Amino acid sequence: MDEEDLRKAVQISIKAGYQISKEAFDFLKSLPKTVNVEELMDNVLRRIEEGGEKPTFIDIDLIEDESRKILRRIMEEREGPVESVSFKFKPFAKEVEADIKVIRDPTDEIKTTGSLEDFIEYFRDRFSRMRDLFKQRIDSKDSVPISHILKLPNNTRAKVICMIIEKRETRRGIFLSVEDLEESATIYVPADREGDVIEKARSLPLDIVVCISVVKGRNNLLVAEDIIFPDIPNRKPNKASIPVYAALTSDLHIGSKMFMEKEFRQFILWLKGKRGNRRLREIAGHIKYLIIAGDIVDGVGIYPQQINELYIKDIYRQYEAAAEILEDLPEYIEVIVIPGNHDAIRRALPQPAIPKKYAEPLYESRKVYSLGNPSVISLHQVKLLLYHGRSLDDIISSVPKMKFQEPDNAMKFLLKCRHLAPTYGQRTPIASERRDHLIIEHVPDLFHAGHVHLMRYSSYRGTVIVNSGAWQGQTEYQREMGHVPNPGIVPVINLQTLNVSAFNFRESF
Repeated sequence: MDEEDLRKAVQISIKAGYQISKEAFDFLKSLPKTVNVEELMDNVLRRIEEGGEKPTFIDIDLIEDESRKILRRIMEEREGPVESVSFKFKPFAKEVEADIKVIRDPTDEIKTTGSLEDFIEYFRDRFSRMRDLFKQRIDSKDSVPISHILKLPNNTRAKVICMIIEKRETRRGIFLSVEDLEESATIYVPADREGDVIEKARSLPLDIVVCISVVKGRNNLLVAEDIIFPDIPNRKPNKASIPVYAALTSDLHIGSKMFMEKEFRQFILWLKGKRGNRRLREIAGHIKYLIIAGDIVDGVGIYPQQINELYIKDIYRQYEAAAEILEDLPEYIEVIVIPGNHDAIRRALPQPAIPKKYAEPLYESRKVYSLGNPSVISLHQVKLLLYHGRSLDDIISSVPKMKFQEPDNAMKFLLKCRHLAPTYGQRTPIASERRDHLIIEHVPDLFHAGHVHLMRYSSYRGTVIVNSGAWQGQTEYQREMGHVPNPGIVPVINLQTLNVSAFNFRESF
């Protein structure tokens, strides 16, 4: 590139809020004039926007990837299609022994009868176990029951662990109806209270268990001074001892007319070392695990008029098609799946593993670790929380400042609540099991979800957060709702470093 092109590349990056690293700038100098600098920088910036966490510098890897695509296209336009740079593909992952441990799987524990007793026991279990989590913390271990606070003199300060039953906001502030296992009370959060306590109160979902610092007022009214969420501790995550990778995906929706089969097969070819440049193939060779977080198929009768958007209208045939596609994966890659709300299983959480009655071809096509939703596993000592993500709809629509374009923020909020579906009775159906399987007891090193069809990743208190997007183009319902997905992108995590990279199979690969 000449000086004018280099100047233009710098201007474009600065305008977008980034700087070009020295290595990337030196690489730009080496590129031929045939590479359109505006096209190159536009592609680089789009990759960054799709990736989630924003860097300060644009590094050489991004510049190199996008320039190779442009040069490849130019060569194909001149000489016709050419094969990627040839080298012997020796997958590192093929020599690695699988290390998978299932820590939590609700499949064999689901026993609900739908009785009133089950419903009561569900909430008693939730409160008791969440209270135990709080009692392990320094900032809330001195909490006392509501009944104890109500006996204290006025103007006495105390902390109470309670469940939010009702929330009412007025111009004066927010009134919370709360209860524990024995007593109930009203807590008032003044609108003019210093600090962020009023914002915390606004974000509280119903049925969440929190610890609230209060002052005893007249007529047994408790006045809030602070609200403490269960939250996860800030800590150093576990990491694998070897550079083994996991590809994270979800929401294939096989059977839908919008299923991106061509792009998904490109993804499989990449895993087999048949697509991409040398560096990309080396990355593919380190992938030992493929984790699918639900909605393998599109299902039948999931929403009104769905039949018009199906190219396979039989649920059994949908799983047969899924088996045929996944059968082509490299045999050394371990496949781990959980169900989603489109799969052939009950829709209420927790969901058991997809039964063989429907998905027998999938289980027979190759070895598959089929678990319930949600599940907790470890891969080479790295702890993963796998959840399809149905409740993200409720969080995004009810908690202030949440957006469908930022599902990772909603996932952070669930970690903050230490619960995957805090509110009972919203759009997310929850079964009244005698044990609440949706409590986040095991603090994950990686939290993987899907459902919202938008790939984003970030981190929170030592936990890597990945929403893996989808393989389904925009549906009519999404178009009506104004939701624009970014399908066909696969996040891959290096379990040794916990660094995430995203690969876009909608583009030439």
